[in-house]
Amino acid sequence: MISILIACSIGLPWVGALLVWLIGDKHEKVQHWTSILFSLAAGAAAVLMLWNTTGDAGLTIKMGGIFGDFTFIPDGLGVFLAVIATVIGSLAVIFSTSYMKGETQIGRYYAFVLFFIGAMVGLVLTSNIMLMFLFWEITALCSYALIAFHNDDPKAVRGGIKALIITSIGGVGLLLGALILFVYTGSFDIRLFIADHSAVPAGMMAVLAFGFLIAAAAKSAQFPFQTWLPDAMEAPSPISALIHAATMVNAGVYLLARFFPAFKDVLYWREAVMIVGMLSALLAAIMALTSTDLKRVLAYSTVSQLGYMVYAVGAGSVFASQFHLFSHSIFKALLFLGAGAVIHSVGTRDMTKMGGVGKHMPFVKWVFIIGALALSGIPILNGFWSKELVLEAGLAGGPSWIYAVMVLVAGLTALYTIRCVWMVFFGEARSDYHAHKVELAMKVALAPLALAALVSWLAVGPFSQLLGEATLPQHNIETLSLASMFHEVLSIPTLIALIGIAIGIALWLLRSKLAGFIEGLKSLQWAAEHSFGFEAVNSAVVRVTNGLAETLRNTQTGLLNWNVLGILAALIILLAAIILGA
Repeated sequence: MISILIACSIGLPWVGALLVWLIGDKHEKVQHWTSILFSLAAGAAAVLMLWNTTGDAGLTIKMGGIFGDFTFIPDGLGVFLAVIATVIGSLAVIFSTSYMKGETQIGRYYAFVLFFIGAMVGLVLTSNIMLMFLFWEITALCSYALIAFHNDDPKAVRGGIKALIITSIGGVGLLLGALILFVYTGSFDIRLFIADHSAVPAGMMAVLAFGFLIAAAAKSAQFPFQTWLPDAMEAPSPISALIHAATMVNAGVYLLARFFPAFKDVLYWREAVMIVGMLSALLAAIMALTSTDLKRVLAYSTVSQLGYMVYAVGAGSVFASQFHLFSHSIFKALLFLGAGAVIHSVGTRDMTKMGGVGKHMPFVKWVFIIGALALSGIPILNGFWSKELVLEAGLAGGPSWIYAVMVLVAGLTALYTIRCVWMVFFGEARSDYHAHKVELAMKVALAPLALAALVSWLAVGPFSQLLGEATLPQHNIETLSLASMFHEVLSIPTLIALIGIAIGIALWLLRSKLAGFIEGLKSLQWAAEHSFGFEAVNSAVVRVTNGLAETLRNTQTGLLNWNVLGILAALIILLAAIILGA
């Protein structure tokens, strides 16, 4: 049974991708319905795995050779993220049937979306690190193709290439780790390595741990690689929801959580993880506060909230990290799809040209507000409980000064969120826009997410059992009931965090009286708009990589004789090296 569910959750989206491509763009309605059916079927298969989790192999494909077996293990961590990828992915597909109506090359769009979903499921379920690397690179390819979907738009193409190159840096770190793992253990099996990593010397373990931290930071847009994610906003809005809430950026946090038992004792690794999370959360929150592009504000918010998850892993609480990932996937999908509905209706992403949108789109206004309250950490929404668990873990397992910065970020989050909501939905219109009716497909996708943002925290008990010792024995995750969560969260540190949030809200409400103070922060605003200098660094990396690629392209003449000559020359050099070495 479990092997069928694993195969369906990975394979059905891929079969759907092939079918929707073959159907052709002349049959747009058939493509819409095919995409919906296959994504929902994959989601149903993933959800059914929740009752069949195990720490043993659920599906094994015999490969032989050095690659060993391609094994898939439906443990709690993998199944939880598979459900996120398929369910949120399905809602993004449903939303797309309205948002992408009438677009050209819709088959290419849906094919990559479904391929993306299946690859993410494979990434989190496989126990073979080389197969994980393959899925990791497939998600990078899909993100590039979808960010640059409008390939006649230079900004979209630049954003896609930037995302591909920066996240490929993470791929190098993961590949290096896979090779080190094989050299010292003779296997690519992640489960065996986590259970017993004594074969890897301390020095190489440090290389592994910090190499995976680089991989995670690049994939999840964490410091210093955070600038690729805002540029990815040139993608259609359902893709933004898919990347930010269901797939791509979750992979880096997953990598840290998966390997935490092996790396937790590596000297200075946990401190480095916490600092990366803190810097990402702080810098992104400041950038969100200065941006006027609705989707970029939400993108900076994603970087910041991922910083909380990374911080929680460093502090030693994989559970708090993953519970906040659970909450974030819900409210961030809600916010991005809500933003997509607004942009689709009014025709702009510029918040300075909006205002009063709530009068024309009351349904979207209220579901967006629910998502915004969850993001801000307002009781009793899901973001409040998960963020407070992160802060509690940070206070117990990390330096107090980093905790203080994270509390500050909680206040900044409330400030930029209320600013965003106010500029979009309230006040008077600041341009002559014409809001259109929100279609049923958009409401169908938004409504369950809004409900989940209100009540998903009630699942803390089953969620902690899902990640418990039955399937993740090395992670030492204790069962947490609702009552124990109340006891843990309702404390003095939470009161301090709520005061920080209240101050953030008050700063926005008193903004007219603080004009002089705000004027004095212009230099900080300029630095934030230029990504504190890291945009220049990341752009330089992209330019150098592109330059090298263009240079190497000249070696690909397309002439078979030259290719054969190159192969023979390489063979001669290799044989000479072997002979001289002997």
